[in-house]
Amino acid sequence: MLRVLVVDDQFLIRSGLTALLGAAPGIEVVAEAADGEEAVRLAAETRPDVVLMDIRMPGTDGITATERILAEADGAGGQARPKVLVLTTFDSDEYVFRALRVGASGFLLKDTPPDRLLAAIATVHAGEMLFSPRALQGIIAAYAGPVARDPHPGLAALTPREREVLGLVGAGLSNADIAGRLVLSAATVKTHVHRCMSKLGVSSRAQAVVLAHESGLVARLP
Repeated sequence: MLRVLVVDDQFLIRSGLTALLGAAPGIEVVAEAADGEEAVRLAAETRPDVVLMDIRMPGTDGITATERILAEADGAGGQARPKVLVLTTFDSDEYVFRALRVGASGFLLKDTPPDRLLAAIATVHAGEMLFSPRALQGIIAAYAGPVARDPHPGLAALTPREREVLGLVGAGLSNADIAGRLVLSAATVKTHVHRCMSKLGVSSRAQAVVLAHESGLVARLP
């Protein structure tokens, strides 16, 4: 059973999401939170697999709550790190890029159809990011900093193939898409991605995307 924490300051949206997820097979809504502070507390208490996180809330916003939830999970020995799926009104939003930086696994527009929402939860739970390449490139182009003058020290440890894979991850491609482009198995791509993240010291695929962009490695797709 996939455990989900729903976070939104608007009661109607929060209750609608809870009702939708509660009726879906294989999903259990373990708690609802009306603000970021409550989300942090409930995430520690219930240990969800996925957090649906409203990004704009009064008080502790979704970005701060995401950062704290992931940091507390990292600090709790043996506790699995939840995946955070950000809910937003706009697909080119500074808040979304900031959420990427702190470790969110993806974002969805609040008007996403129910079937896509359920598929998205399963996608991020499986370790994939959830962004369309076009939307992701737009956000990065608008809000990422320039290519860093001092390259990340972990880049030197990457093999040429790992750098190639990281560039495609930075472009928003899934493991399956990368496997098709490079004529590799999905399992091999997954191994390359994990090695890249380990060598670079990042804890989420989204953070790897940001680093790939700021290191000038993002592949240009036709």
